[in-house]
Amino acid sequence: MDPYEVNEHEIELDETKNLEIDLLLQGIYQLSGYDFRQYMRSSIWRRIKNRMRVEKVPTVTRLLEKVIHEPAFIKVLLDDFSINVTEMFRDPHFFYSFRTKVVPLLKDLPEIRIWHAGCSTGEEVFSMAILLHEENLLEKAKIYGTDMNENILEKAKHGMFPLGKMQNYTKNYLKSGGTHSFSEYYTTDHKYAHFHSALKKNIIFFQHNLVTDRSFNEFHVIICRNVLIYFNTNLQQQVHELFYESLCPNGFLALGDKETIRFVTRADSYIEFDAAEQIYRKV
Repeated sequence: MDPYEVNEHEIELDETKNLEIDLLLQGIYQLSGYDFRQYMRSSIWRRIKNRMRVEKVPTVTRLLEKVIHEPAFIKVLLDDFSINVTEMFRDPHFFYSFRTKVVPLLKDLPEIRIWHAGCSTGEEVFSMAILLHEENLLEKAKIYGTDMNENILEKAKHGMFPLGKMQNYTKNYLKSGGTHSFSEYYTTDHKYAHFHSALKKNIIFFQHNLVTDRSFNEFHVIICRNVLIYFNTNLQQQVHELFYESLCPNGFLALGDKETIRFVTRADSYIEFDAAEQIYRKV
């Protein structure tokens, strides 16, 4: 669970605090190009408060001073503001639905392009590669894993995850409809599970910022689960436009269990393919 997850009740901030946060986010944007100005204020404030505790500074303005005068400090805040909550076959019922309902409709395509937007350290990307391998589709698939945080993406590219998590990941895999022994897909050392290079062959990880970057391909599937909850309404609309532009006709959009497409401008451009799992199909 994300310790900074947004509650349904917004945190009340006074005018001075909001001004300080506005100036901090503007400073980060002007100096680095990373734009957090339309993130949910409650979520950003929790992250800022945590960094203030770590740095032992009394005000947000002191963080802004560090941003201006210590260039490396922006990377620290970028890591703070990044959303890095993931696991292999996260919400296995989603992967089961994808396997049983979406995959049969992908099988006749000559090639399959899947975009995991906000992929974090890549666990769900490797999960998709395993699923497609078991459905004999991996060879004709390209899976794009993107995130705004390049440090996180470097971890994703290695395909190595803590060994202590494999027991839970195995349970997720089996619940998702996995048909093999999960341990077949990795080797281990004393600390990590290293997933086989054959799974990486059709995966492309690279930096992409949903807030500032545009479409880079046309996809049959876009998966962006529990990322949009950290964006305000205007930014959610903007990202949904990006997804709409990036989906091919009859393509699938998968959101998180706390998200919906119901209230966005493009809602009429989709049908609910699996309402329980927030899978939509472009019409």
